[in-house]
Amino acid sequence: MIDTLSREIPEGGERLTLQVEDGIGTLTLCRPEKLNGWSWESSRQLGLMADRIRFDDSIRVVLLRAEGRAFCAGIDVTAPGGAITGRSPAERTQNYYEGIRWVHERFAAFARLPQPVVAAVQGYCLGFGFELALMADIRIAADDAVFALPEAQIGVAVDAGGDMRIAREVGAGWAKLLALTGRRIDAATAERLGLVQLLTPLAELEERALEIAAEIASNAPLAVRAVKRSIDAYADSGMAEALDRTALSAALTLTSEDAQEGYSAKASRRDPKFEGR
Repeated sequence: MIDTLSREIPEGGERLTLQVEDGIGTLTLCRPEKLNGWSWESSRQLGLMADRIRFDDSIRVVLLRAEGRAFCAGIDVTAPGGAITGRSPAERTQNYYEGIRWVHERFAAFARLPQPVVAAVQGYCLGFGFELALMADIRIAADDAVFALPEAQIGVAVDAGGDMRIAREVGAGWAKLLALTGRRIDAATAERLGLVQLLTPLAELEERALEIAAEIASNAPLAVRAVKRSIDAYADSGMAEALDRTALSAALTLTSEDAQEGYSAKASRRDPKFEGR
């Protein structure tokens, strides 16, 4: 696994970049050649960026965006440190559990930023990418965006609470339909459900997202932060306890034989044969 204690981002190894202008901190997923696939390193860098943004008074709002034709297509299975090991199945499960809890802590630092986060989503927004977008306060999607939580199709639980955030936003039934089937929905469906607040043509995505971010940045920062805190306190009631259960469920499924079969089948482009073990 990666060095979780490091506070440095190696040159050329950036997963995210941050630029600040006119009160807007633009946080960009910058691995378009990998469809911005997520990794342990991506989570580490997200935590570092969240720490920088949190205490920067010049940032009144965060614009979360991505380079290329996809927002984030999910886990980058080719990234270094992807597999967690252990001397026994029990130790490997425990190591996964702690690793996922560590990821949750990085995501929590981002989701709990005092500044509102506006996400601009295009193309594939799958798995961890969808979960990251769901942590934003406002989501704007291009008309080519595609959303899914495909984890169950490869034999693992949803890792970072995306299913619970969907349940919070639009109800348990839709959360179960999307997470239990892994089916994809288009941007129009996501808007109809309320998972996306605004839908726009791809060519206008950046402009529309900047407009919303600029509107927020022009308002009184203390009031804006207070509004976000109050709404989150209501909406996220019970989230911390549920995320701990999620970490355990993810650890158990990631170390299962079904997960090995799911990843193998996906790599071989065949249908998996799950045995429930």
